[in-house]
Amino acid sequence: MNNKKILLVDDESDLIYGMKIQLEASGFEVITANDGQEGLNKARKERPDLIVLDIMLPKIDGYKVCRMVKFDEKYKAIRVIIYTGRAQPADEKLAFEVGADAYLTKPFDPKKLLAKIRELLQ
Repeated sequence: MNNKKILLVDDESDLIYGMKIQLEASGFEVITANDGQEGLNKARKERPDLIVLDIMLPKIDGYKVCRMVKFDEKYKAIRVIIYTGRAQPADEKLAFEVGADAYLTKPFDPKKLLAKIRELLQ
C-alpha cells in the first residue's frame, strides 16, 4: 500500500466508479466529487496527493478548479491531471496555463492513467 490519496472529480458517475475500483486495486486511497465546487472543497479539506480532474463540470469548470488549487500557496504542491473529452490544442494549452501537471484525453487507457499517476507521485 502506498497510501497516496487521489481525488477524482467528474460528473460521469460510471467513469468515477470504474476509475475508483482500479485505483483502489492499485493501492491508492480514493475520494470522489461530482462537480467543480465539491472537488475544490474536498481538495482543500482532504489535501489529496493528486487530483484527476475533468474540464466540463457543473458549478465550476475544471480549469478554474485547477487554477484555484495551483495558485494557492497551501495547495500548489497537489499534482493535477486534467482529463477530458476535449482534444483541441487550445484546451491543452489552457490546462497547462492554469497549472495542470498532465493532460490526458478521453477515452483514455487506464494503464496510461495509472502510469501517469505513478510518474507524478514519485
